[in-house]
Amino acid sequence: MAALKMSSFLSSSLCSASRSALFLKGRTPFAVRAVANYGTAAAIEEPIKPSVSIEHTKLLINGQFVDSVSGKTFPTFDPRTGEVITHVAEGGKEDVDLAVAVARKAFDEGPWPKMTAYERSLVLLRFADLLEKHTEELAKLETWDNGKPYEQALNVELPICVRLIRYYAGWADKIHGLTAQADGPHHVQTLHEPIGVCGQIIPWNFPLLMFVWKVGPALATGNTIVLKTAEQTPLSANFAAKLLLQAGLPDGVLNVISGFGPTAGAPLASHMDVDKLAFTGSTETGKIVQSLAAQSNLKPVTLELGGKSPFIIAADADVDQAVELAHFALFFNQGQCCCAGSRTFVHESIYDEFVSKATARAIKRTVGDPFKAGIEQGPQIDPEQFDKVLSYIKSGNESGATLETGGNRIGSTGYFVEPTVFSNVTDDMKIAKDEIFGPVQSILKFKDLDEVIRRANATRYGLAAGVFTKNIDTANTLTRALRVGTVWVNCFDVFDAAIPFGGYKMSGIGREKGIYSLHNYLQVKAVVEPLKNPAWL
Repeated sequence: MAALKMSSFLSSSLCSASRSALFLKGRTPFAVRAVANYGTAAAIEEPIKPSVSIEHTKLLINGQFVDSVSGKTFPTFDPRTGEVITHVAEGGKEDVDLAVAVARKAFDEGPWPKMTAYERSLVLLRFADLLEKHTEELAKLETWDNGKPYEQALNVELPICVRLIRYYAGWADKIHGLTAQADGPHHVQTLHEPIGVCGQIIPWNFPLLMFVWKVGPALATGNTIVLKTAEQTPLSANFAAKLLLQAGLPDGVLNVISGFGPTAGAPLASHMDVDKLAFTGSTETGKIVQSLAAQSNLKPVTLELGGKSPFIIAADADVDQAVELAHFALFFNQGQCCCAGSRTFVHESIYDEFVSKATARAIKRTVGDPFKAGIEQGPQIDPEQFDKVLSYIKSGNESGATLETGGNRIGSTGYFVEPTVFSNVTDDMKIAKDEIFGPVQSILKFKDLDEVIRRANATRYGLAAGVFTKNIDTANTLTRALRVGTVWVNCFDVFDAAIPFGGYKMSGIGREKGIYSLHNYLQVKAVVEPLKNPAWL
C-alpha cells in the first residue's frame, strides 16, 4: 500500500512522557474564547457533547472487565474544559500480578500460541474489520479524552490503525526460520518462536495508534500481553480490547491495566514473569523502565522515546511550500509528537522571508473545540503539559529569542495555547535543546551544509529529521549525515505500515512497525541433529 499522506493532517508518530494526571476537583468550566487573529472557528461557546457511550472503565483481566483489587478509581478529564469525563479503575501491583499470571497461563497452556498462524491472522483480520466498523465511536473517544481534532482522529489515525492490523495479520503465517549448512554431519535449522508474556506501556498523545503498534506484532507472533494505558487517556484501549475479544481473541491473551506509572507501570516493568517489555514515552521515563527491567530478570526492552528533530530548509527551497510543511511538522497534534520538527533550520539567504511567512501561517491556524469542523489545533493534554509549554515560552523570551507571534493561553479554561513562533533562536537556548511537546516553533539560521549537519547532530536525541530541497546531492548528503532513525525528504510524518520507526542515541532502542517490529517479539532457537548417513550430504 502506498504511504499514507494527508495534505492537512498527515499521519504522525507519537510518543511522550507518562505524566501524572492532576485532579481538578471543584474546577468550573467557563467559555473558551480565542484571542484576536487566532482561529477562524476557535471560540468554544458550548463544547460539543460527543455522541458516544463509555461502556468499559474497568480493568480487562482474563477476558472480563473487573474492578481493581483495591476498588480505587481515578478520573479522566476532558482537556477542552478540565471537566471529569468518567472514572476508571486504578490498577496497582496486585492487579498487575493477577494479569501477568493470567497471561502466563494463556501462553503456557492456552490456545493462542498453539493455534496455527493462519488462525491467528483470521482473528486479527476480524479485529481490523471491527475497528473499521466502529471508526466514528473510537475517533470520538480519542478526541474527547485527548483533545486532538476529531477530523484528524477519524480521517487519519483510525484508517492507519485498521491498515496496521491488516498488515500484521498478513505477517502471522509468514514467520519462519532457516536451515544452515554445518561443517560436520549435522542438520541445522532455526526456529522463530514467540517470546512469551509481553508487558507494554503506551503514551497519551496517540493512545489508539500506540495500542495498535504494540499489540499488532505481539499477537501476530503468538505472544500474550499485559498492557498499561496512560493515565490521561485510558478510554480507547478498553474499547479496542473489547473488539479484539469479539474478533475471537481467547481470554487472557490481552489484559489491559489502567493506572499510574509508579504503582502500575513500575510493577509491570520489574515483574519477574514478564518476558519482554515495550515502552513508548519520554526519555527520562524510559531510563527508569530499562533500569527496572534490568534489575529484575534482564528482560529485553524496546524503547521509543523523545526527540528534538531538525527540519532543514535549504537555500533552493520553495519558501511557501517549506513554510507549510514546516508548520505541519511542528504543530500537528498540538505539537505533542516525539518526532515533531521542532528545530527549524533555515538557510540565511531565505531566513527573513521564511520567518515572515511562517508567522503569518501560525496566526491563521484555527484553534478551538476539536469536535468542530475545520479546527487544526485543540487543547494540550492536561494542566501539567499546558504549564510546561508556557514555561518554555517564558524561557524563550528570557533567553533573547524573538517572539514573532503567540506565547499566551487562549481562554480562561481548558488547556489551549496560542500557536507560537520564535525567530533568532540559538543552539544554547532551552527551546532549542529540550523537547517542548507543544505548539512552539523555533526557527534557527544556518550558512552551509557542514554547519547545519554539525548543529543538527549536536543533541542527545536522534529520532527523526526533515529535509526540504530541490537538489538531490543536498538530500543525499543530509540523509546520510544525520544521525536519526527516519529522514523525510520533501515530506514529513509519512507513516506506512512497512516503514520502521525508532531512534538513534537517547531516542530509543529497537524499531516499531514493519518487519523490524516482529523481531521484538520473537526468540531464535537453533536445532541441531546428527545425520546418520552423511554420504548423502
